[in-house]
Amino acid sequence: MKIKRIQLTTTVRNFILGDAQADRVVPPTGFTAQLTMFSAAAMGFLAVFTLAMSLASGRLADRWGAELARSSTLRISAPPDQLPAQTTAALRLLETTPGVASARALSEDEHRALLAPWFGPDVPVDTLPIPQLIEIIETSAGYDSAGLRLRLSAEVPGAVLDDHTRWRRPLVRAATRLRTLGWVSILLIATVTGAMITLAAHAALAANAQVIAVLRLVGARDAYIANAFVRRFTLRAGIGAFIGTAVGMLALLILPSAQADGGFLTGLGFQGAHWLWPLIIPPIAALVAFFSTRAAARKTLRNLV
Repeated sequence: MKIKRIQLTTTVRNFILGDAQADRVVPPTGFTAQLTMFSAAAMGFLAVFTLAMSLASGRLADRWGAELARSSTLRISAPPDQLPAQTTAALRLLETTPGVASARALSEDEHRALLAPWFGPDVPVDTLPIPQLIEIIETSAGYDSAGLRLRLSAEVPGAVLDDHTRWRRPLVRAATRLRTLGWVSILLIATVTGAMITLAAHAALAANAQVIAVLRLVGARDAYIANAFVRRFTLRAGIGAFIGTAVGMLALLILPSAQADGGFLTGLGFQGAHWLWPLIIPPIAALVAFFSTRAAARKTLRNLV
């Protein structure tokens, strides 16, 4: 047991610090080195934006769910002479409804602001047959929408309750699916990175077939040769992913910050502790390179006779 532990410690130390003799087996420059570095950097860059999109989608789903779930709208359509009386009756009814924190009728200026995107800022609200809107804010427990609709139909015949359910569910579902798509994309990025590094490792091993044959003749074991390739490609992938991640994070820094009226794209960057998430990309790329290169080296060395 002690001997195995010493061997494991030596292997780990050689992997981290390197072995000058073993490193000569792997060409330090050339096509495979450039391919590995470029692939890892490109995938790291894409992974940063995919991760940012996934986290932003999660924030968007939470915000939409929280904001729309706590508010409702009551629309009163009635003749002009009956509209004030029905509005007063609706407000009085809402004040006695369990689960309703507050209710207020929107003013003419607020109606004008709602219609401005379609009809311009000078729309004559007072001369148009516009329904009266009442904003309802719920408590954390919420109210019974079915019971409230029954009471409104009896006391305020022109009232229509919109609890935003038909708006909230599709939006939250779309944002949740977008977040899931982001994580699936990150998995695909890792898979493609592993495939590219595997191809580069196969090419490097095939190019050094004669060197490997000479090393075998002088007593080098396949594990020794494989470790040289694994270490070099792991370091290349880690460094490339670090460069791509750093560039991706810098690119996110120049994007517009999140704004209340800016929509989804202005909040695409990371927020708060989420800036720590991209730091896991280079280690993950190194792990992918480690396992894919080791599998490729073992398979290729078995075929080189």
